Amino acid sequence: MTTAPPPMSLLAELTHRCPLQCPYCSNPLKLDVRAGELETAEWKRVLEEAAAMGVLQVHFSGGEPMARPDLPELVAHAVGLGLYTNLITSGVLINATSLKALADAGLDHVQLSFQDADAQQAERIGGMAGAQAKKLETARLIVEDGLPLTLNFVIHRQNAERVPAMLAMADQLGARRVEIAHTQYYGWGLLNRDALLPSRAQLEETERAVTAARAHFGTRIAIDFVTPDYYADQPKPCMGGWGQRFINISPTGKVLPCHAAESIPGLTFPTVREEGLAAIWQDSPLFTLYRGTDWMPDPCRSCAFKEDDWGGCRCQALALAGDAGATDPVCHRAPGHGLIEKAISERPAVPPAFRYRRYGNAQNG
Repeated sequence: MTTAPPPMSLLAELTHRCPLQCPYCSNPLKLDVRAGELETAEWKRVLEEAAAMGVLQVHFSGGEPMARPDLPELVAHAVGLGLYTNLITSGVLINATSLKALADAGLDHVQLSFQDADAQQAERIGGMAGAQAKKLETARLIVEDGLPLTLNFVIHRQNAERVPAMLAMADQLGARRVEIAHTQYYGWGLLNRDALLPSRAQLEETERAVTAARAHFGTRIAIDFVTPDYYADQPKPCMGGWGQRFINISPTGKVLPCHAAESIPGLTFPTVREEGLAAIWQDSPLFTLYRGTDWMPDPCRSCAFKEDDWGGCRCQALALAGDAGATDPVCHRAPGHGLIEKAISERPAVPPAFRYRRYGNAQNG
């Protein structure tokens, strides 16, 4: 068996608890409960194993990772192992004291999410009153502390027109990077697709806004732009290829090639409570299942781009074509490409109400 290079990044999903209820949440439809979460010592061991493998970065995520009181301890442990540390947060549970604890632990970077530039719309989308003011204060504290700040905006049909305002907000708040990322449609995003899928005209308008902002800001702010798969002709290399660059660990210790992999039925998910991380990465049937190109059907197998896009997204292939081993329907050559066109054509003129995840309070859920 060919030895796979070590993953570049570890996504540590510390908890699924979160005070927000975003309709495109990347967490699975069935959330892990607090009682089953990995303990502090277990996460420390995972970080040690990741560093020993050659992982370079750890992204502390959730849910809302600030719901874990041991987060500064975990950050300090990761820093001590030589890992670059990034906090992915909604910002609503951060205050001056908790941010200082993270900064003192050596945190390298913060990615702060916003649902919209308009406070009323942001709080409607995220399902939490008062969230926008908390986020703005968190951004101020982060910049004041000197930590590099990235703002993340998830774009969809109900906020696309405010992309210019989002980019202006990033500048005003002192962000060094901003992500304008269109919703990807699996999990909660798929459940709410009709409420979220933009029109082609909306997509083109966001592209123009990003192009103008890049010209205006120059090197002052880096802008990452992620288009919605449904309007592409070629699939993206999801997570850099299945089991090739990224490794996810769920709150209960399941090891995943991507955060949506649990949507694929019939798979066995190894856990760090039973196996070592390196062995899981190298040899587990889960990680070798769609790694490389041997698994590919045609037209992927004969495609010149097969080692660029690695067949696209397995979760999207399942969601649309009913088969995780199929060619991603985003590809214009895929047998199931008509499913994408059908979803776009059947997009309702008026977006339906959001279907929200329900968990409970971030501290007590």
